[in-house]
Amino acid sequence: MRVLVTGGTGFIGSHLIPKLLEKGYDVWELQRYVTGRIGKPHSIKTVYADLNDGFAVSKAIRTVKPEAAIHLASVSAVAYSYEHPQEVMETNLIGTTNLAEACLRESHNFKRFLFAGTSEEYGNNGFEIQVEINPLKPASPYAVSKVACENYLNYMNDAYDFPITILRPFNTYGRKADYHFLIEKTIVQMLSQKVVRLVDPTPVRDWMYVEDHVNAYLECLENEKAANQIFNFCTGTGYTVKDTVDKIAKLTDFKGEIQWGSAPQRPTESKTIAGSYEKAKRILGWEPKWALERGLDQIIKWWKENPPNKSSHGKAN
Repeated sequence: MRVLVTGGTGFIGSHLIPKLLEKGYDVWELQRYVTGRIGKPHSIKTVYADLNDGFAVSKAIRTVKPEAAIHLASVSAVAYSYEHPQEVMETNLIGTTNLAEACLRESHNFKRFLFAGTSEEYGNNGFEIQVEINPLKPASPYAVSKVACENYLNYMNDAYDFPITILRPFNTYGRKADYHFLIEKTIVQMLSQKVVRLVDPTPVRDWMYVEDHVNAYLECLENEKAANQIFNFCTGTGYTVKDTVDKIAKLTDFKGEIQWGSAPQRPTESKTIAGSYEKAKRILGWEPKWALERGLDQIIKWWKENPPNKSSHGKAN
């Protein structure tokens, strides 16, 4: 199967593409006319287009003629989206619209459009555990953009029987080139500083290791039952930020000080984002394989061996 991946140099894409190649897929990557953040340690075919340029995207799809697309590219840092809402909405919604429309009209053997949604779409909807039928109440411009993308894809599915699968992965960790997210930021600080500065200890998050996240995309690509479905991918267990930080402190043997409230809180904050993966288990047979402590141990070891001054610093992704 010929698979086009957007966002291939980002966090998830850089882990997913090697797995696709190992499985024998004919993998193409769509990039903008810029150098990738993480680089390209794997040899794949590449087409170039800015997703906001509908003509360029159509040309790229005519070149590749993919049978499936895995659409990971987006402006995805929640904090960034509060200060740059127009950029986030334009990049995420217009980019998704252009790509989906091009796949519909320019690739005649198209079978699957996998879209990277997010647990952030649930926002502050009042539910402690999120299932796929819960109402969406996005609490950031980033989350609003993802809900808008889903709405457009659902319209295309209704109007043209466009074959979509929407994944809503929960908070994922395991970054090796970016420490601007909570778990990686905490690890890097605890390994190098006596004072760790964080914001709010109270939010609850369902932390998923990157390997489980990548396997969710592989399962949705390979399982026909994923067609025209929405799935949560998570661990089913929520931890407060404080509990998470305490686990990292224990695993890193951190004896210093933790200072909370080191930066202003966001205008809105989803206090609890924890989910159920029962639907993914029932339909796809997918289950998370990485307990939090096991995943934290892996990524702590990596950052110990690759401190920030020796690794690349990507933007939030």
